Amino acid sequence: MQYDWAYAIRPYSSLKKLTMNDAIGWRLEQYTIKYPQEVLIVTAEIAGVEDQIAIYKGFSSSLMSPTAFDPDVPVLPPQAKIINIDRVASPYNPNTPHYLQQGINGEAIEKLLSDAGV
Repeated sequence: MQYDWAYAIRPYSSLKKLTMNDAIGWRLEQYTIKYPQEVLIVTAEIAGVEDQIAIYKGFSSSLMSPTAFDPDVPVLPPQAKIINIDRVASPYNPNTPHYLQQGINGEAIEKLLSDAGV
């Protein structure tokens, strides 16, 4: 399936050119706005280092490294490789997470987002 991800608007940001991974990060944020009862835990490889990113109510934050204060700086950069995504019930408790779905990857991520209309 081909997409034209030339431009998209993020909340509180100016119009900017996006790559496919920027777009997927934006779509994941939009998913959590639409489903605020869920937190997405994204496991990704960024610059050769594995990171976990929590996405909740349209905001992304790294669980393993500092997150930029500026919301226009993507937490999931264009060169990141998404390994998998876990859907967790909100509120997220890292000690006892309530998983709704674990290990989502590849086409399953696209289906989840498409089914949500984002």
